[in-house]
Amino acid sequence: MKRRAFIKLLGGAAAAWPLAARAQQPAMPVIGFLDPRSPGATEKLLRAFRQGLKDTGQVDGENVAIEYRWAENQLDRLPELASELVRRKVAVIFASGGPASAFAAKAATTTIPIVFLAPEDPVRLGLVASLARPGGNLTGINVFTVELVAKRLELLRELVPSATRIAVLVNPAEGEVTETTLNDVATAARAMGLQIQVLNASTSGEIHAAFATIGRERPDALFIAASAFFTSRRVQLANLAAHHSIPMASSSREIAEAGGLMSYGSNLADAYRQMGAYVGRILKGAKPADLPVMQSTKFELVINYETARMLGLTVPDKLLATADEVVE
Repeated sequence: MKRRAFIKLLGGAAAAWPLAARAQQPAMPVIGFLDPRSPGATEKLLRAFRQGLKDTGQVDGENVAIEYRWAENQLDRLPELASELVRRKVAVIFASGGPASAFAAKAATTTIPIVFLAPEDPVRLGLVASLARPGGNLTGINVFTVELVAKRLELLRELVPSATRIAVLVNPAEGEVTETTLNDVATAARAMGLQIQVLNASTSGEIHAAFATIGRERPDALFIAASAFFTSRRVQLANLAAHHSIPMASSSREIAEAGGLMSYGSNLADAYRQMGAYVGRILKGAKPADLPVMQSTKFELVINYETARMLGLTVPDKLLATADEVVE
């Protein structure tokens, strides 16, 4: 009887050991994901980000958790959302969607590592001290969205060779990017003999107002400046462009896929995968100050052939041959 009692007691203790061991394991690290858009606008990019994490052995829901903060296209919400992630004591913040997220995260913490995605030179923006040695708690990737303005305008001109008057839609809420974009597009337009008309929009209603102006002024084409907000409103932009029969170019393949005429820019899915890998490396002990700011090496030209046909445009064979994707 005593022996059976002893065996029963020993078995109960053994069953309790795994519970005690689990209780002593460290808590699962949490990644703070800060983005100015809404969740539905980034599904493909999120998959790429998670793949980058997985490449470093970090699997969402298994050995790492991701906590999301979405500004729903209200940039003034980003500072408070960043502060929430700091109070949550996340292990690292991924500032997604452009410089507004990066600046909000940078202002919220000087200790939590931050990985950003910048549309232009992050040194010029003031995010890091240098590309090779970022210093501080930030590193990330430059996707050259702004630097490719002249090339994007040149491609639009090839698709619409008769164009002389170009409307340029910018988001004034993204001040740094907007200023650089306007300077570059003005320089490129002068070199190409084009006239530009600047239109501003930072809300859905202002996009409608901008297209009302387009309807009155009848420019030959529309150049969409890089903006996470514009990408999130891609269906609205495509529908209005179709209604006004205006060729539309942007940096976002999502806008081209939705019905814009063309896009040219960095492969953002590849950039998000690389940033996922950087976040994974930081979780394993790497310091942002020692991780050089990466620069995109994959660029893609997307042409919506169906939109070109509806607009009565002939796509040059050279562009069709070099396009990374032709939407039909």
